Amino acid sequence: MSGNTLGTLFAVTNFGESHGPAIGCVIDGCPPGLSLSEGDIQGDLDRRRPGTSRHVTQRNEPDAVEILSGVYQGKTTGTPICLLIKNTDQRSKDYANILETFRPGHADYTYLHKYGRRDPRGGGRASARLTAPMVAAGAVAKKWLAEKYGTVFRGCMTQIGDIVIPFESWAHVPNNPFFAPVADVSELETYMDELRKAGDSCGARIRVTASRVPVGLGDPLFDKLDADIAFAMMGINAVKGVEIGAGFASVAQRGTTHGDALSPEGFMSNNAGGVLGGISTGQDLEVSIAIKPTSSIITPRPSIDVTGQPAVVVTKGRHDPCVGIRATPIAEAMLALVVMEHALRQRAQNADVKVSTPDIMRPRG
Repeated sequence: MSGNTLGTLFAVTNFGESHGPAIGCVIDGCPPGLSLSEGDIQGDLDRRRPGTSRHVTQRNEPDAVEILSGVYQGKTTGTPICLLIKNTDQRSKDYANILETFRPGHADYTYLHKYGRRDPRGGGRASARLTAPMVAAGAVAKKWLAEKYGTVFRGCMTQIGDIVIPFESWAHVPNNPFFAPVADVSELETYMDELRKAGDSCGARIRVTASRVPVGLGDPLFDKLDADIAFAMMGINAVKGVEIGAGFASVAQRGTTHGDALSPEGFMSNNAGGVLGGISTGQDLEVSIAIKPTSSIITPRPSIDVTGQPAVVVTKGRHDPCVGIRATPIAEAMLALVVMEHALRQRAQNADVKVSTPDIMRPRG
């Protein structure tokens, strides 16, 4: 009911607020016997954490994860795993000027009307800071899936604002703060510098994939793998659109093009994005998400106060001019959590069915 838990068999309950003492999650349902340490999780958190470049918020959080339960002698026990990330660099005073007003594009208005009160410090529960625990949980799912099936998750930025980023190589992604698959990001840096000076923000498009996904994950009709992927991706702060495979480009395709033909050597294309009938095909899962411009900007915006009177809002503090810059590891994590959930469902429901990732079903080229 409360909407803070993702998954059923691999259930991740997210807790905390942006400016509270700590944030974290409880993972219930992780299989026992998985080797797990803070080091297995910290790498993904470091990719997401703030303060890593001039193009993101300068809130300097180490995002050091602590495992409080569910692991004994370096292995998961099958009991709930509690992951804790302490907040160390809050500046709640930056939000004193918006205690009685609503920031345009933010959740201030809806939270107050839903609960009758709200935590304005950094957005409280509505803050993108709460994606950190999901990245931590996703790292656990990634490790289990990699050891069980060899599944690999990757992501990159394909557009920032009105700049479309061509794909050159996955090898470039870890080498720049944008997670861009290109060698030269000078155009992106110039664009962001100008945007920041203008006191404005922009959106982004992120691509995330999963390869070596077992065939047969997903359930009809309303627990389809792609439906659950879309559900999870829309749970990421600022996401306003999700595409699976060809997505909205499918509108302009013909049936002779869109339907992924089969040959003895495998699928000849992947417009379906690795899912047919809500069930994985063994091809790469292909997902794209659209992220809106950051709502918290220093440019004065018209709004109202809590009494309904006109007001002008200037959001101070430290904010990402484009929240999409740090979204790639978040999208990877959410995809991993969905695949993990469905892998456990498949194991529970169809234990006698061989789960495989046959090479014949992989797209060629």
